[in-house]
Amino acid sequence: MNKIIAAVSLVFLSASSLAGAADWSGKVLKLGVDPTYPPLEYKNQDGTLTGFGVDIAEALCAELHARCIWVESSWDGMIPALLARKFDAVASSMTVTPKRMGQIAFTDKVSNAPARLVIKRGSGLEPTVESLKGKRVGVEQGSTQEAFAKAVWGSQGVDILSYQNQDQVYADLMVGRLDASLQGSIQASYGFLDKPVGKDYAFAGGTLDNPEFFGVGDGIGVRKADVELREDLNKALATIIANGTYARINKKYFDFDVYGAK
Repeated sequence: MNKIIAAVSLVFLSASSLAGAADWSGKVLKLGVDPTYPPLEYKNQDGTLTGFGVDIAEALCAELHARCIWVESSWDGMIPALLARKFDAVASSMTVTPKRMGQIAFTDKVSNAPARLVIKRGSGLEPTVESLKGKRVGVEQGSTQEAFAKAVWGSQGVDILSYQNQDQVYADLMVGRLDASLQGSIQASYGFLDKPVGKDYAFAGGTLDNPEFFGVGDGIGVRKADVELREDLNKALATIIANGTYARINKKYFDFDVYGAK
């Protein structure tokens, strides 16, 4: 009998924790986004925002009963804009790293997108210093890939070139100004390799899982002082995972589990 009571109590405790997010009715929540990362965050032809990260954020807003407004920002200016209070949360898929945690706080993990190198088919390049020495590798400014490439590869003879957005990296890769591109694997697969323009390119080697630079997954970034917002977003996230909303959004964009992607 005691085991039954304990089990029932656990069920009610779990349910109450999921439903415990504050009601943000009538409140505006500004979300920062860089819409250049399909299928995570990008724009339809009519200019409307869409993508996995956008749908997840909208689901969280619905759970909180908040009126969410999207604010576009370049990736390298995302954290400064958050700290300057231009928006309340970074809803673009941002990797949780020790360096970033020194500046801002993060929600629980929302997804995972390990880094991978993209090369022209037949080039024979690999994601190693030995292979890339003297070669030009493109990265997006402010990204974890930029931090890794400059610290680990750039210091050993690899030429690392930073760009304002990922589309510019791919443009220079296609015209031969770059030998390779380093970015999140999901973005590369769905935003470039699966498109006609990416038919002559492919991944090289496996994923780069350096925790110092690539962290433990992606989360929503908030200011450290906004403890209540972070807690409410975590509760809303737990709710959409438990009620199947997260799985439905995952299935809309991916044929694998993006939460535990490798």
